[in-house]
Amino acid sequence: MGKRYERLTTPLVRDGGQLREATWEEALALTADGFRRNSGTTTGIFSCSKSTNEMNFLAQKFARTVIGNNNVDSCNRT
Repeated sequence: MGKRYERLTTPLVRDGGQLREATWEEALALTADGFRRNSGTTTGIFSCSKSTNEMNFLAQKFARTVIGNNNVDSCNRT
């Protein structure tokens, strides 16, 4: 029927082209650094029409105030 994959229990980070296990603190710090480096028009948020209005509001608020752009899209458009 196919391979059965197990769930990851620790985060993986790319180090020299290879994935290695990392602590949550290291993985979150690398993620935050990546967002800081690439914020602005290179990122965006995609939300879902099946989410609550409050969740969609938080998604657009996060995009505009934290990431710093207006790139918010939704499956409502399709």
